[in-house]
Amino acid sequence: MFDLLIIGGGPAAISCGLVLGSASEKPYMKGKKIGMIAYSKTSDLNGAVLNNLFGVASGTKGKDLLEKELEHVRSFSSIEQLPVAAVEAVLPKGGSFEVKTAEHTYQAQAVVLAMGHSTAISKIEGLGNYIGEHGNSLPGVKKTELKHSNLLVDKGLYVAGVLSGSASQAAIAAGEGANVAVQLLTLWNEGVFDHHHDK
Repeated sequence: MFDLLIIGGGPAAISCGLVLGSASEKPYMKGKKIGMIAYSKTSDLNGAVLNNLFGVASGTKGKDLLEKELEHVRSFSSIEQLPVAAVEAVLPKGGSFEVKTAEHTYQAQAVVLAMGHSTAISKIEGLGNYIGEHGNSLPGVKKTELKHSNLLVDKGLYVAGVLSGSASQAAIAAGEGANVAVQLLTLWNEGVFDHHHDK
């Protein structure tokens, strides 16, 4: 059983993983089991050339940045990298979740969904009641979002990045991933607000 399963391989998922991975030495993080399915095929960054992202050189290819930052997340031994696969189901199971891919089934107390805005989201079993029409789409572009309150879709189920209905900007997605990570750190710290900065 994972304490948390992060699904996605774009800026939101990676940022969430970076914050949680870097906080692994906090006392309340001892024994926490975090898994990540770094599925990045749906990230808009794959085809992007970045010219306005804080801390990133103008002209950086989004695909290169994704690969670099995924390696950064992989450097944290506290986050288990799971086989990359499309998720087929996210099902509530008695206070936790069952997450299914074609090859594997995982159990998790909490799940972060950060895998882009693809209309394929509607095919993931268990998410149908949360799906809405994306509020920040360009004319003629059909996107979906998950309904939420402050990135919490339902108890233990979080959303971050474009799937939350935010504009398709890497900085916004990364910020939402970090926001979800801080919410989880606070939850695991028995409700006492906490966050983590690298030393």
